[in-house]
Amino acid sequence: MSATNGSLDYITVILPSIFGIICFLGIVGNCIVIYTITKKTKCRAKQTVADIFIFNLAIVDLLFLLGMPFLIHQLMGNGSWCFGAAMCTVITALDSNSQTVSTYILTVMTLDRYLATVHPIRFNHVRTPCVAGAAVAVVWLLSLLSITPVLMYSGLMPLPGDLVACALLLPNPASDVYWFTLYQFVLAFALPLVVICVVFFKILQHISTAVAPLPPRRLRLRTKKVTRMAVAICLAFFVCWAPYYILQLVHLGIHQPSPAFSYAYNIAISMGYANSCITPFLYIILSETFKRQFIVAIQPAHKDFRVNPSTTDGSESLHLGLDRQQQSQSSRALLQEGAQENRDSH
Repeated sequence: MSATNGSLDYITVILPSIFGIICFLGIVGNCIVIYTITKKTKCRAKQTVADIFIFNLAIVDLLFLLGMPFLIHQLMGNGSWCFGAAMCTVITALDSNSQTVSTYILTVMTLDRYLATVHPIRFNHVRTPCVAGAAVAVVWLLSLLSITPVLMYSGLMPLPGDLVACALLLPNPASDVYWFTLYQFVLAFALPLVVICVVFFKILQHISTAVAPLPPRRLRLRTKKVTRMAVAICLAFFVCWAPYYILQLVHLGIHQPSPAFSYAYNIAISMGYANSCITPFLYIILSETFKRQFIVAIQPAHKDFRVNPSTTDGSESLHLGLDRQQQSQSSRALLQEGAQENRDSH
């Protein structure tokens, strides 16, 4: 009886609480990233190639996390779904699309790091914000095409007690589940992982054997920092999602999952969602440029004030003047940083 209660508490209390924490922190973190990059653009600092990739990853993660409350509600309702068939399709498609878009953007980001490190001059005309934006648009289109089966077959499945669940209702489950699992594994995980590993291997190989004249020290340091951040983001993504995809493959050979497998599967799902929470904090930890941009973004924009001797004393006037001076200096630093990044990207 106690084991049953423990299992029920895990499904209805512990797991939803974990998902809730991940959802809250992830939404806050990704909103910070989106706000910082948007504010930087409004300050007339040019967007860099890295900005475009990071901004779109934050959008994807945010959309992914916005679907979590529906999952939490379903868990607390013992698997029942009460939001209708249309919302079932939307949330399921959003979940699948976000996973695929993330891996594809990371793959394109890795290719950009390859060009920046191995061919910093030869492909100057390719590494531009316009090309990066076009690449991201293609990634979104390819991802939407890849989730066509999800759009076609997601729907409501009857449960005991006049309840329904949101599920993928494949025409022939006996064989379709097998092929769909392999399809997702290869397209959204294995293939991007192979490409990213090969590209980073090429980058490391180039760094260890380079004999050509080195670029300026400032450019080398900036390229190294951005590449380190890209490696950390990719590593975090694949470490967080690997258990989920591995257990998906293992599940193909299990007819009746044990409680231990179910626990492990739920933990794997939690790790996948946690990745969308971790990524924005990696930017904050690893990127000094992002930290500076965020500090400038959250500073209030002070308007010019006229000091009225009859109502305002000199100390307040001096305080406002210092605030405006600090704001002006921070804004200039941000603009200079953005201009330098843009020059380095070329």
